[in-house]
Amino acid sequence: MLEETEDIELLEDDEQQQLYEHFRIVVDKGQEPLRIDKYMFERLQHSSRNRIQKAADAGFVHVNDQSVKSNYKVRPLDVITLMLDSPHHESSIEAEDIPLDIVYEDTDLMVVNKPAGMVVHPGAGNFHGTLINAVAWHLKDLESFNPNDPEVGLVHRIDKDTSGLLVVAKTPVAKTKLGLQFFNKTTHRSYHALVWGNLLEDDGRIEGNISRDPKDRLRMSVFSPDSEVGKPAVTHYHVLERFGYVTMVECILETGRTHQIRAHMKHLGHPLFGDERYGGKEILRGQRSSTYKAFIQNCFKICDRQALHARTLGFVHPTTGKQMDFTSDLPTDLELLIDKWRNYILGTTNDTFAE
Repeated sequence: MLEETEDIELLEDDEQQQLYEHFRIVVDKGQEPLRIDKYMFERLQHSSRNRIQKAADAGFVHVNDQSVKSNYKVRPLDVITLMLDSPHHESSIEAEDIPLDIVYEDTDLMVVNKPAGMVVHPGAGNFHGTLINAVAWHLKDLESFNPNDPEVGLVHRIDKDTSGLLVVAKTPVAKTKLGLQFFNKTTHRSYHALVWGNLLEDDGRIEGNISRDPKDRLRMSVFSPDSEVGKPAVTHYHVLERFGYVTMVECILETGRTHQIRAHMKHLGHPLFGDERYGGKEILRGQRSSTYKAFIQNCFKICDRQALHARTLGFVHPTTGKQMDFTSDLPTDLELLIDKWRNYILGTTNDTFAE
């Protein structure tokens, strides 16, 4: 039974200080003997095995209230705790005066255009400077809105380095009704993405279950729809513009899984341009000349993230019943990246792009 997880922060000196419980788990009855560092690594999402080993060697990993070393082998019904020198980070969301690009707002909801680089919600390692901190400041004078109330706030999320549209509910009724639309797949969301390679078809459908990659817990992998691994996911794509070695596509989501477009396009063999976690921040197509390599590196500098933008968002207003549709222009970094590729292919013959 897993009660809580948190990234491991270690003491920097040997002073004896009060320790606080950050993690507790009771080992299952049928557990086979397994080193505790490996056992905890598989269950602590935001910590490396090396950090767990250091924590154990420093006396911060306890089993049945006694500290153990990293080579201890867990046994059935062991009670494992991680004891650190400071209490949990305060989990309440603080209002912070951060600029917001508000596309639309009324008494029930607001639609926000999130810039790339902004985390949407406080979490491990990102407790300040998030979109919801900014929303809390914007709505600080609205007595009915409490940013710490899960019944209001963000209805859906996009990745830190993805730009684009998000809807925020100001009331519990609005969040419930909007949430049902996302659950029932009646919302409309489309993304623009620059992907590696020249797609064979102008239109396509990607279907594959999505689950966490067993080799990299910060990345998602695609599994067969017939498997029992992961959650079903479907992405439709349409080619908007071809640049030989890369292609601009529109992606329309049927489902909204974590990293869905990034994982699906990787699975298709066309990772997002600049997407380091999914292998897109290296030269996957094209020449091996020094000129071309310099061109690609300049592209990465212009847009230092995955080339993905949540361009459109459509839903039915939770109070009026009116259809609401919003469109967000490509941000400057993506516009400059696309212009650079357009200018590049103008000086290149079509024969160059044969693969």
